[in-house]
Amino acid sequence: MKRKFLLLLSVTLFLFLACNSAKKDGVPVIGFVDAFEDATIAKAHTGFVDALKKNGFSEGQHNVKIIYRNAQGSIPTLTQIVNYFIGEKVTLMATCTTLSTISALQKTKTIPIFQMVSPTAALMKVEDAAGKGPANRFGAEEDVNYIDTSFSIIPKVLKPKSGKLVVGMIYNQSEPQSVDAMNRIKSLATKLNVTLIAIPVNTSADAQLVTQSLLGKNLDAFFANPDNTVFASFETILKNCDQKHVPIFTSEAGLVERGAVAAFGADIYQWGYQAGEQAAQYLKTHQTSNLKPEMVKVRKRVYNVAAAKKYNITLPSNFEAVK
Repeated sequence: MKRKFLLLLSVTLFLFLACNSAKKDGVPVIGFVDAFEDATIAKAHTGFVDALKKNGFSEGQHNVKIIYRNAQGSIPTLTQIVNYFIGEKVTLMATCTTLSTISALQKTKTIPIFQMVSPTAALMKVEDAAGKGPANRFGAEEDVNYIDTSFSIIPKVLKPKSGKLVVGMIYNQSEPQSVDAMNRIKSLATKLNVTLIAIPVNTSADAQLVTQSLLGKNLDAFFANPDNTVFASFETILKNCDQKHVPIFTSEAGLVERGAVAAFGADIYQWGYQAGEQAAQYLKTHQTSNLKPEMVKVRKRVYNVAAAKKYNITLPSNFEAVK
């Protein structure tokens, strides 16, 4: 036990000295924080690093250092990570998913924050009394307008088992963009003559029970909205929906690769790449005067070939097939 403790202490000390050494040598340090572990969300980190490399910044060239941390879905851990980056006086922070971005914005007003897989300041509720977002917020953002297109796919390609089409969804009450998305979908469902059954969920651990409860209501489809809980528990949701022969539609293109039938949504890799390009520009100029949060640029219409075949669903010709 003592040997393990000394080893852990040595590793911790090494990382600490390495970080501070980089700063002393004039190498900019990026603190990258992911809110949770997820294969789809991880593509944003890859895109971010690739954008830096294309713009001449990489650890291989020894002209930038990236400290990566993942909170594994723990809010206390997420807070500790952000505080650690602030204490290390990193050059900039890269934040992936909403909770990471909000946590960073709450903790610092001076370190530039380059967000990805996160919504607008209004949706995150981080605007001031004048309706302005934090001055140190940059990167790529998203609103919920695209969700209309995503949800509208369902009645176009699916026929109800009986009467009106019934769609189920779960949403996290603690995530502002998830609640806003649910309210928007609820209003849209009424216009489309679709019955929406939405049930709140607090953590990914609750996803299976809540999904099973939804599936007991004779659903025609399940809609996976932009929600960290949905991302983290998607395989559980998919397994339960498959058992009840209920197709999943989504607003997140990355989830189609994992088994959803179709989506119209942001390309997660490109989202990270877009934020990385802004971060690279800051590293080159050391100025933020010419930077501002940008709306995510790359969205895709995609469908899963196997899932579409399983449910005998034909998608419009403007949807790109993924396996």
